[in-house]
Amino acid sequence: MGKRSVIPFGPQHPVLPEPIHIDLVVEDEKVVEAIPSIGFVHRGLESLAEKKDFNQMVYVAERTCGICSFQHGMGYCESVEHIFGVEVPRRARFLRTIWAELSRMHSHLLWLGLLADGFGYENLFYQCWRIREKILDLHELTAGGRLIFSVNKVGGVTKDIEKEKLEEILRTLDEADDELRVIRSVFFEDRTVLSRLKGVGVLSKEQINELGAVGPFARASGVRVDMRMLGYAAYNELSFIPIVSNDGDCYARCFIRMMELFQSIKLIREAIGKIPEEKEIEVPVKGNPDGEYFMRVEQPRGEAFYYVKASGKPLLDRMRIRTPTFANIPALCEMLKSSEIADVGLLVLTIDPCISCTER
Repeated sequence: MGKRSVIPFGPQHPVLPEPIHIDLVVEDEKVVEAIPSIGFVHRGLESLAEKKDFNQMVYVAERTCGICSFQHGMGYCESVEHIFGVEVPRRARFLRTIWAELSRMHSHLLWLGLLADGFGYENLFYQCWRIREKILDLHELTAGGRLIFSVNKVGGVTKDIEKEKLEEILRTLDEADDELRVIRSVFFEDRTVLSRLKGVGVLSKEQINELGAVGPFARASGVRVDMRMLGYAAYNELSFIPIVSNDGDCYARCFIRMMELFQSIKLIREAIGKIPEEKEIEVPVKGNPDGEYFMRVEQPRGEAFYYVKASGKPLLDRMRIRTPTFANIPALCEMLKSSEIADVGLLVLTIDPCISCTER
């Protein structure tokens, strides 16, 4: 056995988009153990439920993370709506679905660009983010914000998307579809890219299940888990089947997210084709919530839990969020064992870490 050393990785590192710290126990160039340390950006958002009423907490929930903001707001609102027992108008459910899938696209494109940057392919990084800008423009066109939408409210949504804007979404998605096919061939066929991704960081289906990983990270190892199958928002009216791979390596995680981009385009087109004509987008919610509920939604990074407890007062008793990165860190640490030091940055990226969500 060689001499062991401890190398700190993060919280500041050129590859890391967010501050995660991992102590790497290494022997020569091999990692034998990974010990995570989180808490660098803790903000105490959940405790604000004691100071902000349940309507104001929608905006707090959205600010749990910029990249996943829409799903945070939607997950919180659906939890409170279930406590009230109100049924959100059908058009509002379709609008939430369209915005949720646009958010998934921008998140996945951001990740693909960061992955390309991680293995040194700068041109590919720029191409991914150039397409992402078009999706962000759609956010701004329909919601007014590029990252923080602020369109969710308890009882529905605050804004409608007019027919002309729905048509603009379809036109932009047609352009994005063509451009994505070009970069897909690079990610899936370029010899240099494959040498960095194929067979690296393999986790089996059994390991994923044992460690409780979620999202594309889990689906890349053959675990068919996706909360959209529960049918929240308008997903029960759309033809949705999770994308799964059995390879369990970095290439498979890239494959899942790339193919989910095309799937999101398909779902948005289907949702726009089925969206009802009636213009009702919210229902009045009277009184204060009394009860508890937890909601599960599929964020771009995986399954997220939203737990809300109330006792008939404007202020909630408790709000709790469990994010996908929190669930994926144990599997990440297992994946880092036996890896090369040179691959650590890439392996951390492949879980698409969102430390802002995790620490709240």
